[in-house]
Amino acid sequence: MRSPRAAWGHLCIVLPLAACAPTVIPPAGPAPQPAAAPRIVDNYGFALSGALEQGGLATGVVPAGTRSLSFDGKPIGFAVDGRFLIAFDRDAAPAARIEAIAADGTILRRALAVAPRAWRIESLPTLPRGTTPSPEFLARRKIELDQIAAARAIDSGSPGWRQHFIWPATGRISGVFGSQRIYAGEPGAYHSGVDIARPQGTPIVAPADGVVILAASAPFTLEGNLLMIDHGMGLNSAFLHLSRIDVKPGQIVKQGETLGAIGMTGRATGPHLHWALKWRDARIDPAPLAGAMGR
Repeated sequence: MRSPRAAWGHLCIVLPLAACAPTVIPPAGPAPQPAAAPRIVDNYGFALSGALEQGGLATGVVPAGTRSLSFDGKPIGFAVDGRFLIAFDRDAAPAARIEAIAADGTILRRALAVAPRAWRIESLPTLPRGTTPSPEFLARRKIELDQIAAARAIDSGSPGWRQHFIWPATGRISGVFGSQRIYAGEPGAYHSGVDIARPQGTPIVAPADGVVILAASAPFTLEGNLLMIDHGMGLNSAFLHLSRIDVKPGQIVKQGETLGAIGMTGRATGPHLHWALKWRDARIDPAPLAGAMGR
């Protein structure tokens, strides 16, 4: 029988030898082949209709078998029948691009020319732009803007975007979309909707089907009693300065249904309805969508 000392000596010899055993590296296989670049089709004939202009909105249909769709590099959705929306902000650049990826990976592109609009600009060289907002106002305003942003993030799935829009109220147009004042050389904010002057208490109706995403329970600083309706596919309406709101958040409304009444709450100098439309981040002109106003 070996002594403990002899056993330790054996271990001290065997372990270093095992540690020094050479590593066996298997032979390298063939190098992977680079993936083939996708086929690109420029100037593809997307079916589009509507106003390809600043403040405009257009509808389209994706090619059969489309896997995904993007507009100016940002993904957008499309319905099961292939229909989709795109829109152009009041200050949209003169060019845009729509791109679809087919099931086989082919990229279908189309460059769009965005027509400029001649906005109503009023110069007031002797008037300052306004006073500096107080910290209290800015704090309250941030809360209001957060509520508006959260409402606009809601996707109700409403099909109202497919309809021909109607005017929520009829009357004298007292403010047009896109108009702007220049105060002593400094541009003010442009008018982001259409103003319709009518007496306080005049009912307003839904311009298209939708879902109520915001019904301000207390007047906002600028908008007053604010109501917002989601029409689906990223398109929503906002109605400002209301004297009352007759619907509740989450309620489904139909085109022509009464929503509330005209007022002058918030920052308003007289009773009127301010109707604003927005598609995603783009502010668009409601007037072309609603067409000629009946009386």
